[in-house]
Amino acid sequence: MARFTLPRDIYYGCGSLAELKSLKGKKAIVVTGGHSMKASGFLDKTVKYLKEAGFEVETFEGVEPDPSIETVMKGAEAMRKFQPDWIVAIGGGSPIDAAKAMWAFYEHPDTTFETLCTPFSFPHLREKARFCAIPSTSGTATEVTAFSVITDYAKGIKYPLADFEITPDVAIVDPDIVRGLPQKQVAFTGMDAMTHAIEAYVSTLATPFTDPLALKAIKMINTSLVDSYNNPNGKGREEMHYAQCLAGMAFSNALLGIVHSMAHKTGAAFSTGHIPHGCANAMYLPHVIEYNANNERARDRYAQIAQTLGIEGETAREQTQGLINRLHELNHLLGIPQSMQEFGVNEKEFKEKLKTIAHNAVGDACTGSNPNPIDDEKMADLFECCYYNKPYKF
Repeated sequence: MARFTLPRDIYYGCGSLAELKSLKGKKAIVVTGGHSMKASGFLDKTVKYLKEAGFEVETFEGVEPDPSIETVMKGAEAMRKFQPDWIVAIGGGSPIDAAKAMWAFYEHPDTTFETLCTPFSFPHLREKARFCAIPSTSGTATEVTAFSVITDYAKGIKYPLADFEITPDVAIVDPDIVRGLPQKQVAFTGMDAMTHAIEAYVSTLATPFTDPLALKAIKMINTSLVDSYNNPNGKGREEMHYAQCLAGMAFSNALLGIVHSMAHKTGAAFSTGHIPHGCANAMYLPHVIEYNANNERARDRYAQIAQTLGIEGETAREQTQGLINRLHELNHLLGIPQSMQEFGVNEKEFKEKLKTIAHNAVGDACTGSNPNPIDDEKMADLFECCYYNKPYKF
């Protein structure tokens, strides 16, 4: 028996934020990040629409990029004091991810973070509140997924939390909200979405339900991302917002692979600065494909992706190489570094931490569904390819 889970309702299209007025309840807490939603007026619109629906509204603002355990606990405490029956999270992946974890601690204050880190071990939710997610970036797709990523800064590790309990009840995918995204954010989140779709398609848990979503997302991202990067008011910006959501539907049910394992364990690992999640994915993805292509099933699936994109080649190997070349081309067109070294990670520190990050990546929750098994030694070799932008032979 298998399972395919999505939010009950997904509202999409320009102006769909107003669908907040259709929610039924008494109290809503709005969780958001820094200043962008407030500066753009969308936070005020969110509060306004909820009040028009008859809600008493409080806000929890200031969720940082890559939210910490401490922020999650503060938000859960605010929820316990206010007792909302709807949690509305608006912003990028960080505030929505944080709000999902807050939700668990709000309803179950005695649970522990260690318990939540075990995949699919969340306690039952919706005893106190339901959840509405409104993305302001086109990449994470956390508005439709069973995942959240929380960072333990003391250990320098990102922990992916996974359980269908935290799949939102309602998602609102409004392209108007992403018109003002800076180019760098468009690039990083867009390649995050591409990674979601590709990893979902080659995952060992891919299904007939997830494959069409993944392939459609890959095709849309391939044709829309560069246009979205260059033209905030163009059709590409809207198409990317929908494509990343399709990718999220796919990977939430098919899971991911070692690109995400590696990104989770390196984002906060180096003193030279945080590596944004989407940037890490973009740098690692071509080399992970090279590694995975040593597995025949994975190589055939990469070739199918290449065929969908119109990439030519006589063999699955040639088509896979064409896909890799296209991903490097996208990184170049989007101004994304091609390697960890180019990003600025110190070589000496990289070598000192290589064994640790390799070991941690192998143990990440996303590794289990990767199509080609990996151990610490191979992971270290793969990281070296990502650091120096060297091909991994296949």
